Amino acid sequence: MFGIFLGVCLWKFGNPVILDKQVIPPKTFAEALEISWPVGWGNWILGVLGVFGLLMVRPSVAIARTKAPLWLVMMPLVWLAWQLVSASRSVDPVLTQVTLPQLIGTVVCFFIGWFVLTQDGWPKLLLPGLLASFAFSMVRGANQHHFEFRRDYEILREGQATGWTNFSPEVLTSLKQGQLVVSTNGVDIANPMILEKLRRGRVHGTLVYPNAFAGAILLLLPMSLAVVFTGTGTLRPWLRRSVIGLTLGLGIGCLYWTGSKSGWLIGLGVASIGMLLRAPWSRRWKWGFTLGVAVGGLILFTWRFESYFSAGATSVSARLDYWRAAVQVVRENPLFGTGPGTFQRPYARLKTPEAEMARLAHNDYLQQYSDSGWPGGLAYLAWIIGSLSIACRKPKDPLIFGLFLGVLGWFAQGLSEFGLYIPALAWCAFTLLGVLLGLPTSAKLSGTDDAFQPS
Repeated sequence: MFGIFLGVCLWKFGNPVILDKQVIPPKTFAEALEISWPVGWGNWILGVLGVFGLLMVRPSVAIARTKAPLWLVMMPLVWLAWQLVSASRSVDPVLTQVTLPQLIGTVVCFFIGWFVLTQDGWPKLLLPGLLASFAFSMVRGANQHHFEFRRDYEILREGQATGWTNFSPEVLTSLKQGQLVVSTNGVDIANPMILEKLRRGRVHGTLVYPNAFAGAILLLLPMSLAVVFTGTGTLRPWLRRSVIGLTLGLGIGCLYWTGSKSGWLIGLGVASIGMLLRAPWSRRWKWGFTLGVAVGGLILFTWRFESYFSAGATSVSARLDYWRAAVQVVRENPLFGTGPGTFQRPYARLKTPEAEMARLAHNDYLQQYSDSGWPGGLAYLAWIIGSLSIACRKPKDPLIFGLFLGVLGWFAQGLSEFGLYIPALAWCAFTLLGVLLGLPTSAKLSGTDDAFQPS
């Protein structure tokens, strides 16, 4: 049930929580399948599952099995408690009110993963619902690249050229409600921002933001590859190669089509670590192949984003301005910050005149300091570093190793993105971090290491 819930999150709760008021609840079954859901629905489902998890929790057994220090057990609770203290002094209680349930859900997922889902055989039961949804998201991303975006771009251009006479009044009204068509000087035109997004073709799968989709790929692709490597050993060689090739091709292709610069570089780093530690070759071949992949990836990166760097790397400059403002906020509010989810309020005052407005700091770690001061920032950093330092001692089994690589890649992306504030990503990542932390060192999730050998 919890794996299915995480799969639904990846499918329906891909909006940042601070934008939840812009999500219109679906009114029909067709709309429920097509559009995102309000995050409040996810909070209620997680609450119900959390109650069931509480009835099955075995913290003493999980802690003893993990051999985790007591301070690490307490650190998520310290961080969350300080979020509540900071919330009482928030500069925008409305934003804080919608952010707090997301942060509470993150801690709940972490402890469910650690204290409940690491019981015998349960981690495997978590995977089908989650990975099936991830596969659907990748297929959706490929469809967006090859068909959907090009089709929508041409339809909007044709509609504008014909004065929208090729659309019924009901459809035109729907397009206006969705901001696909806007009025300028009394004339209906295709939204220029939407046209530009469609022209650029950055896919987002089942999420709403290309970089968030890149985060989902970083998190779940290594584990997906481990599953197909270890789970297809009994298939015919040609069929096994097809399944592995399809998974790898969809993952790399979708990551490329997201246009995420940091996602591409982190993906190269994660792939390099994976090959150096797990490739079944001699040391010379491993280093040679890894170096070749890294150099080839960087060359492709340079070619892919040549126009971006020629234009001055605008997103890098923007992020530097966000981070500069966040540091200034910490200086002004060192103890309590400005309140969970409120970065946009001080940034509106501190940003440079030419900078675009931002709602989040695009750095989960720095935003903790900005939102909740030094206590909140240090508690979050200690929680993540402490958990990853224990988890890195366990990746002997291929599936556990893939799980570790994915979690490592996602938390690395947190240095330049805001995945903590997207339920689809944060709830999945912290559940998997909890599972990884709670597994004993000798745990074995896959059938056999031999299945991990390439065809």
